[in-house]
Amino acid sequence: MGTGGDLPLLLALAALAAADSVAWAAVGVPELGGLAAAQAGLDLATGLVVSDPGPRAAQVLAVLLESVPVVLVGASVRVPERAVRRLRAVMRRSGAVLLAAGRWPGADVQLRVVPVGWAGVGRGHGLLRGRRVTVTAGGRGAAAAPRSAELWLPGPDGLVGMVERGTAEAVVSGARADLRVVG
Repeated sequence: MGTGGDLPLLLALAALAAADSVAWAAVGVPELGGLAAAQAGLDLATGLVVSDPGPRAAQVLAVLLESVPVVLVGASVRVPERAVRRLRAVMRRSGAVLLAAGRWPGADVQLRVVPVGWAGVGRGHGLLRGRRVTVTAGGRGAAAAPRSAELWLPGPDGLVGMVERGTAEAVVSGARADLRVVG
C-alpha cells in the first residue's frame, strides 16, 4: 500500500496493522521520529529501523518481510520491478504487510492525501489541535473503484478518526486569518 508521502497516515496505518503483531520495521524512512511513532501507537520496543538499506534494499526488504509482519518503506527506497514481484511473493507466503511512504510499484492500494484544514487556529492564533485531510484510495482488484473519506490525522483528541459533520465546522480552512502580535 502506498500512502502518498503522508507520514502521519503511514504511522497510523502501521500502528493499526502492528496492533496484534510482535514486531514492525522501517526501512529508509529518515523522517521517522520515535516520539511520532510512539504517539501513533507503535511500540518502540518491538520496532526495527534500517535507516539506509543501501544498494541491497530489495534483499533487506525480503529478509524483513519473511520475519516481520509490518514493514514501512521510505519514498526514496527503490527496487527493480523484478524484485517487486519477488517481494509480493514473499508477502503472500509470510502474510506480511508493506506500507510505502510514497508510490510503490505494483501496490494493491494507493492512497492520496489532500489537506483540508487545521483545528485550533481561531483568528490567526492558537494551538494546532487537529489536522483534517481527505484521503482518496484507489488501486487494483477490490480497490479499483476510488473511494474517499475525510479523516482527522490526528484529531483534536490526538487520535486518528473520521471527521464528523459537527466537528468539521470548527476547523479553520487553510485560508490565512488576521494575525496579531501577542506577548
